[in-house]
Amino acid sequence: NTFLCIFLRSSVPSNMSGKATGETYQERTKGKDVRTSNIVAAKAIANAVRTSLGPRGMDKLLQLENGEILISNDGATILSKMKVMHPAAKMLVNLSQSQDIEAGDGTTTVVVLAGALLNACSSLLAKGIHPTAIANSFLNASDKACEILADMSKPVDLGDRDALLSAVETCLSSKVVAQNSDLLAPIAVDSVLGVVEDVNTSTSVDLKDIRLVTQVGGTVDDTELVKGLVLTKGSTKTAGGPSSMNNAKIALIQYCLSAPKTDMDNNVVVSDYAAMDRILREERKYILAQCKAIKKSGANVLLIQKSILRDAYNELSLHFLAKMGILVVTDVERTDIEFICRTLGCQPVAHPDEMTADKLGSAERVADVLMEGGSTKVVKFTGVPNLGKTMTVLLRGSNEFVLGEAERSLHDAQCVVRSLVKKRALIAGGGAPETQACIKLQEFAQQLTGMDAYCFQAFADALEVVPYTLAENAGMKPIQVVTELRKMHNDGVPGAGINVKKGIVSDMYDLNVVQPLLVSTSAIQLATETVTMMMKIDDLVVVQ
Repeated sequence: NTFLCIFLRSSVPSNMSGKATGETYQERTKGKDVRTSNIVAAKAIANAVRTSLGPRGMDKLLQLENGEILISNDGATILSKMKVMHPAAKMLVNLSQSQDIEAGDGTTTVVVLAGALLNACSSLLAKGIHPTAIANSFLNASDKACEILADMSKPVDLGDRDALLSAVETCLSSKVVAQNSDLLAPIAVDSVLGVVEDVNTSTSVDLKDIRLVTQVGGTVDDTELVKGLVLTKGSTKTAGGPSSMNNAKIALIQYCLSAPKTDMDNNVVVSDYAAMDRILREERKYILAQCKAIKKSGANVLLIQKSILRDAYNELSLHFLAKMGILVVTDVERTDIEFICRTLGCQPVAHPDEMTADKLGSAERVADVLMEGGSTKVVKFTGVPNLGKTMTVLLRGSNEFVLGEAERSLHDAQCVVRSLVKKRALIAGGGAPETQACIKLQEFAQQLTGMDAYCFQAFADALEVVPYTLAENAGMKPIQVVTELRKMHNDGVPGAGINVKKGIVSDMYDLNVVQPLLVSTSAIQLATETVTMMMKIDDLVVVQ
């Protein structure tokens, strides 16, 4: 009996031999290490851009490989230029780019949110909750958060210009060019609404229909919206041709106005002067015939596509065209051809025999314009009668840094208007939506049981990182501000957010600090999806 008793005692599992500890998840050590490594790497990326969040966020000075310098506080731009080696950190870089494509704004917010959610995950894992359970609960919590945000949002009509301007100005408030928002906001709104097919029914808009032309010189205040077309290179005046044209008939050619050349490299040896004269005479006759065909079609403005195989034009062809009084713009990029044709209503001509009047576009005036504050000229086409659904913005800036940041900021502003075309609802800014979602999720978590309650609570707490960071970056006392913010939301003010200009908590709807609903919902959903994906990774396999 004694022997049997000892045998049974030794076969009892260790956790049953002493005090009962309950059933806990014992994961294998490698999966735990990989998960911890992923969380640490991703949180490092989130902390790097955290200081750039909000209107009082800091800018980053990036030195690129080629020695160029870039100044920006746009999360997607900063992360895309960073050299990231860790696979999990690369997921956060891709996350910010996904947000940039989906909403165009909130690229820093989405990364900061992902970092906070990963922090919450590490504490839940430490409690012994299974990673899959955390992932499923977080996905359910993100859906619930999006419902809460939709309930507190306000519908917007695209005809309400003031509401659109408020949303765009909120977006621009955190940019380097914030002081120029009075000028850039109307340009962003008008340019996007100008390319929307139908303001009442359209659910998407292609920003490729808006061309941003950048020119160094002057200031950002000289930026203008052109209802027509702007080409960055001035007209060619080497042969004394015209530099402006009224009632322009525009031809766009894709063939070369120069002597024909064989496809293979060859040399022609001419032994006497008579043969040389004949070659030159034939060349002159050939080019003159091409120029006459252009003139006969009625064209008085000629755009020549850049050529790789041989010269797209030569001095002789420019001389003939100048004598015929035709304004010539050379070296038009192949990538710009489609945009030019849609804007001006012309068709590209690939062969001299196809040059006819029906292929021409028209404009009231085509002229060289000298850029103030610089030495460059651009060709501006204005008064296009059948203007396609395209817009051109001529951006100015005193140097390359300002110009680059102005271009990125204006693109983000246009993306805000595009978000409102996709989902026509506005929501308060200043950390209000995240605080509201946090409080409502905490209330909802009280009704749940088991692991879901813990996970929902952790998800809700993680959302508070946005108002906390906004307050921290604005030099305010974050704990005091977030406590006050929670009090106002509990008192029934869903629009309460942080007024960083005055350093107080106030109703964002009253201050017209609003942003598209799509920006907030997309940030929460994309951040949650990335975090859940990382939770389900338990091994890192290097494949040759």
